[in-house]
Amino acid sequence: MTIASPFKRLRNALFLISFLAFSTAGMAEKRVKAKATAGPSYASRPDAMALADDIAKQHALNPAWVRRTLGQAHRLPVVERLMTPAPVGTPKNWALYRSRFIDPIRTRAGVTFWQAQRETLARAQATYGVPAEIIVGIIGVETIYGQQTGNFKVLDALATLAFDFPAAHPRAAQRSQFFAGELGQFLKLTHQGGIDPMTLRGSYAGAMGLPQFMPSSWAKFAVDFDGDGRIDLFNSPADVIGSVANYFKTFGWHTGMPTHYSVSFNSEKLDLEALLLPDILPTFSAASFIAKGAVLDTDAQTHSGPLALVELQNGDKPPSYVAGTENFYVITRYNWSSYYAMAVIELGRAVREAMAR
Repeated sequence: MTIASPFKRLRNALFLISFLAFSTAGMAEKRVKAKATAGPSYASRPDAMALADDIAKQHALNPAWVRRTLGQAHRLPVVERLMTPAPVGTPKNWALYRSRFIDPIRTRAGVTFWQAQRETLARAQATYGVPAEIIVGIIGVETIYGQQTGNFKVLDALATLAFDFPAAHPRAAQRSQFFAGELGQFLKLTHQGGIDPMTLRGSYAGAMGLPQFMPSSWAKFAVDFDGDGRIDLFNSPADVIGSVANYFKTFGWHTGMPTHYSVSFNSEKLDLEALLLPDILPTFSAASFIAKGAVLDTDAQTHSGPLALVELQNGDKPPSYVAGTENFYVITRYNWSSYYAMAVIELGRAVREAMAR
Protein backbone atom coordinates (compact mmCIF):
# COMPACT_ATOMS: atom_id res chain seq x y z
CA MET A 1 0.00 0.00 0.00
CA THR A 2 2.85 2.41 0.70
CA ILE A 3 3.84 2.34 -2.98
CA ALA A 4 0.58 1.88 -4.84
CA SER A 5 -1.66 4.21 -2.85
CA PRO A 6 0.34 7.44 -3.40
CA PHE A 7 0.68 6.44 -7.06
CA LYS A 8 -3.08 6.12 -7.42
CA ARG A 9 -3.80 9.31 -5.47
CA LEU A 10 -1.41 11.25 -7.66
CA ARG A 11 -2.89 9.83 -10.85
CA ASN A 12 -6.39 10.64 -9.62
CA ALA A 13 -5.38 14.23 -8.97
CA LEU A 14 -3.80 14.45 -12.39
CA PHE A 15 -6.95 12.99 -13.94
CA LEU A 16 -9.01 15.81 -12.48
CA ILE A 17 -6.65 18.39 -13.94
CA SER A 18 -6.53 16.53 -17.24
CA PHE A 19 -10.32 16.20 -17.36
CA LEU A 20 -10.83 19.90 -16.76
CA ALA A 21 -8.21 20.76 -19.34
CA PHE A 22 -9.28 18.40 -22.10
CA SER A 23 -13.02 17.94 -21.57
CA THR A 24 -13.80 21.31 -23.09
CA ALA A 25 -11.78 20.38 -26.21
CA GLY A 26 -10.11 23.79 -26.38
CA MET A 27 -13.22 25.85 -25.64
CA ALA A 28 -11.97 26.81 -22.20
CA GLU A 29 -8.91 28.50 -23.67
CA LYS A 30 -11.09 30.43 -26.09
CA ARG A 31 -13.35 31.59 -23.27
CA VAL A 32 -10.50 32.67 -21.02
CA LYS A 33 -8.46 34.34 -23.73
CA ALA A 34 -10.30 37.60 -23.23
CA LYS A 35 -9.89 37.25 -19.47
CA ALA A 36 -6.19 36.42 -19.58
CA THR A 37 -5.26 39.85 -18.27
CA ALA A 38 -1.60 39.95 -17.46
CA GLY A 39 -0.57 40.79 -13.94
CA PRO A 40 2.71 42.38 -12.92
CA SER A 41 5.94 41.41 -14.62
CA TYR A 42 8.57 39.33 -12.89
CA ALA A 43 11.32 41.91 -13.46
CA SER A 44 11.17 43.10 -9.86
CA ARG A 45 10.80 39.68 -8.24
CA PRO A 46 14.01 38.64 -6.46
CA ASP A 47 13.08 34.96 -6.75
CA ALA A 48 12.63 35.32 -10.50
CA MET A 49 15.96 37.05 -10.98
CA ALA A 50 17.68 34.45 -8.79
CA LEU A 51 16.22 31.69 -10.97
CA ALA A 52 17.29 33.61 -14.06
CA ASP A 53 20.89 33.48 -12.84
CA ASP A 54 20.58 29.76 -12.09
CA ILE A 55 19.13 29.10 -15.56
CA ALA A 56 21.91 31.07 -17.21
CA LYS A 57 24.53 29.06 -15.35
CA GLN A 58 22.87 25.68 -15.92
CA HIS A 59 22.31 26.18 -19.66
CA ALA A 60 25.36 28.34 -20.45
CA LEU A 61 23.23 31.34 -21.44
CA ASN A 62 24.02 35.03 -21.15
CA PRO A 63 22.83 36.07 -17.66
CA ALA A 64 21.81 39.54 -18.83
CA TRP A 65 19.71 38.05 -21.65
CA VAL A 66 17.99 35.59 -19.32
CA ARG A 67 17.25 38.31 -16.76
CA ARG A 68 15.94 40.67 -19.42
CA THR A 69 13.81 37.96 -21.03
CA LEU A 70 12.37 36.62 -17.80
CA GLY A 71 11.72 40.17 -16.69
CA GLN A 72 9.31 40.52 -19.62
CA ALA A 73 7.18 37.62 -18.38
CA HIS A 74 3.92 38.51 -16.68
CA ARG A 75 1.97 36.66 -14.04
CA LEU A 76 -1.28 35.21 -15.43
CA PRO A 77 -3.94 34.76 -12.72
CA VAL A 78 -6.10 32.76 -15.14
CA VAL A 79 -3.34 30.15 -15.42
CA GLU A 80 -3.29 29.80 -11.66
CA ARG A 81 -7.05 29.27 -11.65
CA LEU A 82 -6.85 26.65 -14.40
CA MET A 83 -4.23 24.73 -12.43
CA THR A 84 -6.23 24.76 -9.20
CA PRO A 85 -7.40 21.20 -8.42
CA ALA A 86 -11.05 20.29 -8.77
CA PRO A 87 -12.98 19.85 -5.51
CA VAL A 88 -12.40 16.56 -3.72
CA GLY A 89 -15.00 14.01 -4.72
CA THR A 90 -15.46 15.21 -8.29
CA PRO A 91 -16.69 12.04 -10.03
CA LYS A 92 -14.84 10.54 -12.97
CA ASN A 93 -16.89 9.65 -16.00
CA TRP A 94 -15.27 7.74 -18.86
CA ALA A 95 -18.35 7.97 -21.08
CA LEU A 96 -18.39 11.77 -20.78
CA TYR A 97 -14.62 12.05 -21.20
CA ARG A 98 -14.75 9.82 -24.28
CA SER A 99 -17.50 11.86 -25.88
CA ARG A 100 -15.23 14.93 -25.92
CA PHE A 101 -12.76 13.23 -28.22
CA ILE A 102 -14.40 10.50 -30.25
CA ASP A 103 -16.83 12.59 -32.27
CA PRO A 104 -17.48 13.27 -35.98
CA ILE A 105 -15.49 16.52 -36.04
CA ARG A 106 -12.29 14.98 -34.70
CA THR A 107 -12.74 11.81 -36.72
CA ARG A 108 -13.20 13.69 -40.00
CA ALA A 109 -10.19 15.89 -39.21
CA GLY A 110 -8.21 12.74 -38.47
CA VAL A 111 -9.13 11.21 -41.82
CA THR A 112 -8.03 14.37 -43.62
CA PHE A 113 -4.75 14.41 -41.68
CA TRP A 114 -4.05 10.71 -42.28
CA GLN A 115 -4.78 10.99 -45.99
CA ALA A 116 -2.48 13.99 -46.34
CA GLN A 117 0.31 12.39 -44.29
CA ARG A 118 -0.10 8.77 -45.33
CA GLU A 119 3.49 8.28 -46.50
CA THR A 120 5.01 10.05 -43.50
CA LEU A 121 2.90 8.04 -41.06
CA ALA A 122 3.94 4.82 -42.79
CA ARG A 123 7.59 5.87 -42.60
CA ALA A 124 7.29 6.69 -38.91
CA GLN A 125 5.64 3.34 -38.22
CA ALA A 126 8.42 1.55 -40.09
CA THR A 127 11.14 3.58 -38.33
CA TYR A 128 9.87 3.49 -34.75
CA GLY A 129 7.41 0.60 -34.72
CA VAL A 130 4.54 2.77 -33.44
CA PRO A 131 1.25 2.27 -35.32
CA ALA A 132 0.00 5.18 -37.40
CA GLU A 133 -3.33 5.11 -35.59
CA ILE A 134 -1.68 5.76 -32.22
CA ILE A 135 0.22 8.75 -33.64
CA VAL A 136 -2.98 10.03 -35.24
CA GLY A 137 -4.87 9.51 -31.99
CA ILE A 138 -2.36 11.56 -29.99
CA ILE A 139 -2.36 14.53 -32.35
CA GLY A 140 -6.14 14.47 -32.59
CA VAL A 141 -6.72 14.38 -28.84
CA GLU A 142 -4.09 17.03 -28.18
CA THR A 143 -4.93 19.70 -30.76
CA ILE A 144 -7.46 18.39 -33.33
CA TYR A 145 -4.56 18.17 -35.79
CA GLY A 146 -3.33 21.70 -35.16
CA GLN A 147 -6.67 23.47 -34.86
CA GLN A 148 -6.24 24.22 -31.14
CA THR A 149 -2.62 24.63 -30.08
CA GLY A 150 -3.21 27.19 -27.32
CA ASN A 151 -3.39 30.96 -26.99
CA PHE A 152 -1.22 31.59 -23.95
CA LYS A 153 2.23 33.13 -24.15
CA VAL A 154 4.43 30.21 -23.18
CA LEU A 155 6.88 32.44 -21.33
CA ASP A 156 4.10 33.93 -19.20
CA ALA A 157 2.49 30.56 -18.49
CA LEU A 158 5.72 28.85 -17.45
CA ALA A 159 6.84 31.79 -15.30
CA THR A 160 3.46 31.90 -13.57
CA LEU A 161 3.59 28.19 -12.78
CA ALA A 162 7.21 28.35 -11.68
CA PHE A 163 6.74 31.24 -9.24
CA ASP A 164 3.02 31.30 -8.42
CA PHE A 165 1.77 27.74 -8.69
CA PRO A 166 -1.52 27.38 -6.74
CA ALA A 167 -0.72 26.65 -3.11
CA ALA A 168 -3.93 24.61 -2.83
CA HIS A 169 -2.44 21.90 -5.02
CA PRO A 170 -1.27 18.88 -2.97
CA ARG A 171 2.11 18.89 -4.72
CA ALA A 172 2.58 22.62 -5.20
CA ALA A 173 6.27 22.65 -4.28
CA GLN A 174 7.15 19.80 -6.63
CA ARG A 175 5.09 21.24 -9.47
CA SER A 176 6.71 24.65 -9.06
CA GLN A 177 10.09 22.99 -9.30
CA PHE A 178 9.00 21.10 -12.42
CA PHE A 179 7.84 24.25 -14.17
CA ALA A 180 11.00 26.11 -13.17
CA GLY A 181 12.90 23.40 -15.03
CA GLU A 182 10.58 23.72 -18.02
CA LEU A 183 11.12 27.48 -18.01
CA GLY A 184 14.86 26.93 -18.22
CA GLN A 185 14.44 24.46 -21.07
CA PHE A 186 12.16 26.90 -22.88
CA LEU A 187 14.69 29.72 -22.66
CA LYS A 188 17.48 27.44 -23.85
CA LEU A 189 15.33 26.17 -26.71
CA THR A 190 14.37 29.61 -27.96
CA HIS A 191 17.87 31.02 -27.55
CA GLN A 192 19.47 28.19 -29.50
CA GLY A 193 16.81 28.43 -32.20
CA GLY A 194 17.05 32.19 -32.55
CA ILE A 195 13.36 32.51 -31.64
CA ASP A 196 11.87 35.44 -29.74
CA PRO A 197 10.54 33.82 -26.53
CA MET A 198 7.71 36.34 -26.42
CA THR A 199 6.21 35.11 -29.69
CA LEU A 200 5.50 31.46 -28.89
CA ARG A 201 2.03 30.50 -27.71
CA GLY A 202 0.75 27.25 -26.28
CA SER A 203 -1.41 25.75 -23.57
CA TYR A 204 -1.82 27.23 -20.11
CA ALA A 205 0.72 24.64 -18.93
CA GLY A 206 3.32 25.72 -21.49
CA ALA A 207 2.86 22.82 -23.94
CA MET A 208 3.56 23.71 -27.57
CA GLY A 209 2.76 22.77 -31.14
CA LEU A 210 0.58 20.09 -32.68
CA PRO A 211 1.77 17.39 -30.24
CA GLN A 212 1.72 19.75 -27.22
CA PHE A 213 5.27 18.96 -26.18
CA MET A 214 6.61 20.58 -23.04
CA PRO A 215 10.00 22.25 -23.58
CA SER A 216 11.89 19.34 -21.98
CA SER A 217 10.09 16.87 -24.24
CA TRP A 218 10.94 19.02 -27.26
CA ALA A 219 14.60 18.91 -26.22
CA LYS A 220 14.64 15.16 -25.54
CA PHE A 221 12.29 13.61 -28.08
CA ALA A 222 11.61 15.96 -30.99
CA VAL A 223 13.21 14.94 -34.29
CA ASP A 224 13.79 16.52 -37.69
CA PHE A 225 11.69 13.99 -39.58
CA ASP A 226 11.34 16.08 -42.75
CA GLY A 227 15.14 16.48 -43.04
CA ASP A 228 15.16 20.26 -43.48
CA GLY A 229 17.80 20.79 -40.79
CA ARG A 230 15.48 22.12 -38.08
CA ILE A 231 12.70 20.88 -35.82
CA ASP A 232 9.34 22.60 -36.14
CA LEU A 233 6.44 21.16 -34.15
CA PHE A 234 4.18 24.06 -35.11
CA ASN A 235 4.29 23.88 -38.89
CA SER A 236 5.90 20.60 -39.98
CA PRO A 237 3.52 17.62 -39.82
CA ALA A 238 6.46 15.32 -40.57
CA ASP A 239 8.42 16.57 -37.55
CA VAL A 240 5.31 16.21 -35.40
CA ILE A 241 4.66 12.64 -36.55
CA GLY A 242 8.27 11.56 -36.17
CA SER A 243 8.58 13.21 -32.75
CA VAL A 244 5.46 11.55 -31.33
CA ALA A 245 6.65 8.18 -32.61
CA ASN A 246 10.12 8.74 -31.17
CA TYR A 247 8.59 9.71 -27.82
CA PHE A 248 6.77 6.40 -27.56
CA LYS A 249 9.72 4.38 -28.80
CA THR A 250 11.96 6.01 -26.21
CA PHE A 251 9.51 5.11 -23.46
CA GLY A 252 9.59 1.45 -24.47
CA TRP A 253 6.90 0.88 -27.08
CA HIS A 254 6.75 -2.82 -28.07
CA THR A 255 6.16 -3.20 -31.79
CA GLY A 256 3.20 -5.46 -32.53
CA MET A 257 1.94 -5.63 -28.95
CA PRO A 258 -1.74 -4.73 -28.36
CA THR A 259 -2.49 -1.84 -26.03
CA HIS A 260 -5.13 -3.74 -24.07
CA TYR A 261 -7.48 -6.71 -24.00
CA SER A 262 -11.09 -7.08 -22.97
CA VAL A 263 -11.64 -8.49 -19.50
CA SER A 264 -14.53 -9.82 -17.43
CA PHE A 265 -14.63 -11.42 -13.99
CA ASN A 266 -15.22 -14.75 -12.30
CA SER A 267 -17.20 -13.59 -9.26
CA GLU A 268 -16.31 -16.69 -7.26
CA LYS A 269 -12.56 -16.08 -7.53
CA LEU A 270 -12.44 -12.32 -7.95
CA ASP A 271 -9.92 -10.40 -5.81
CA LEU A 272 -10.60 -6.95 -7.23
CA GLU A 273 -8.63 -5.12 -4.56
CA ALA A 274 -5.47 -7.07 -5.38
CA LEU A 275 -5.94 -6.55 -9.13
CA LEU A 276 -6.36 -2.80 -8.71
CA LEU A 277 -3.58 -2.34 -6.15
CA PRO A 278 -0.75 -1.65 -8.66
CA ASP A 279 -3.03 0.78 -10.51
CA ILE A 280 -2.14 1.00 -14.22
CA LEU A 281 1.41 -0.32 -13.82
CA PRO A 282 1.55 -3.72 -15.61
CA THR A 283 2.39 -6.19 -12.87
CA PHE A 284 0.55 -9.50 -13.31
CA SER A 285 1.30 -12.39 -15.60
CA ALA A 286 -1.71 -13.68 -17.50
CA ALA A 287 -1.79 -16.70 -15.20
CA SER A 288 -1.75 -14.64 -11.99
CA PHE A 289 -4.33 -12.29 -13.51
CA ILE A 290 -6.65 -15.23 -14.11
CA ALA A 291 -5.92 -16.70 -10.68
CA LYS A 292 -7.25 -13.50 -9.10
CA GLY A 293 -10.55 -13.82 -10.91
CA ALA A 294 -9.99 -12.11 -14.26
CA VAL A 295 -11.45 -13.77 -17.34
CA LEU A 296 -9.37 -13.22 -20.49
CA ASP A 297 -9.88 -14.14 -24.11
CA THR A 298 -7.56 -16.55 -25.90
CA ASP A 299 -5.12 -13.91 -27.17
CA ALA A 300 -4.80 -12.32 -23.75
CA GLN A 301 -4.23 -15.70 -22.10
CA THR A 302 -1.12 -16.19 -24.23
CA HIS A 303 0.19 -12.65 -23.70
CA SER A 304 3.79 -13.00 -22.54
CA GLY A 305 4.22 -9.64 -20.81
CA PRO A 306 2.72 -8.21 -17.63
CA LEU A 307 -0.85 -6.89 -17.45
CA ALA A 308 -2.66 -4.30 -15.37
CA LEU A 309 -6.35 -4.05 -14.56
CA VAL A 310 -7.41 -0.61 -15.79
CA GLU A 311 -10.56 0.76 -14.19
CA LEU A 312 -12.54 3.48 -15.97
CA GLN A 313 -15.23 4.91 -13.75
CA ASN A 314 -18.55 5.97 -15.27
CA GLY A 315 -20.03 8.32 -12.72
CA ASP A 316 -22.90 6.62 -10.91
CA LYS A 317 -22.87 3.69 -13.34
CA PRO A 318 -20.65 0.58 -13.06
CA PRO A 319 -17.00 1.06 -14.09
CA SER A 320 -15.54 -0.27 -17.31
CA TYR A 321 -12.43 -2.46 -17.23
CA VAL A 322 -9.70 -3.49 -19.64
CA ALA A 323 -6.48 -5.46 -19.24
CA GLY A 324 -3.73 -2.97 -20.07
CA THR A 325 -0.39 -4.05 -21.51
CA GLU A 326 2.99 -2.35 -21.37
CA ASN A 327 2.02 -0.39 -24.48
CA PHE A 328 -1.05 0.98 -22.71
CA TYR A 329 1.27 2.13 -19.93
CA VAL A 330 3.57 3.77 -22.49
CA ILE A 331 0.69 5.91 -23.75
CA THR A 332 0.10 7.14 -20.20
CA ARG A 333 3.65 8.49 -20.16
CA TYR A 334 2.35 11.16 -22.55
CA ASN A 335 -0.40 12.08 -20.11
CA TRP A 336 -0.64 10.29 -16.79
CA SER A 337 -4.25 9.19 -17.20
CA SER A 338 -5.81 5.89 -18.24
CA TYR A 339 -8.81 7.86 -19.53
CA TYR A 340 -6.52 9.85 -21.79
CA ALA A 341 -4.83 6.70 -23.06
CA MET A 342 -8.16 5.08 -23.93
CA ALA A 343 -9.29 8.25 -25.72
CA VAL A 344 -6.12 8.20 -27.82
CA ILE A 345 -6.57 4.52 -28.66
CA GLU A 346 -10.24 4.83 -29.53
CA LEU A 347 -9.86 8.02 -31.58
CA GLY A 348 -7.06 6.43 -33.61
CA ARG A 349 -9.19 3.35 -34.15
CA ALA A 350 -12.20 5.45 -35.18
CA VAL A 351 -10.13 7.35 -37.75
CA ARG A 352 -8.66 4.10 -39.11
CA GLU A 353 -12.12 2.60 -39.49
CA ALA A 354 -13.42 5.76 -41.17
CA MET A 355 -10.47 5.59 -43.57
CA ALA A 356 -11.53 2.08 -44.58
CA ARG A 357 -15.11 3.06 -45.39
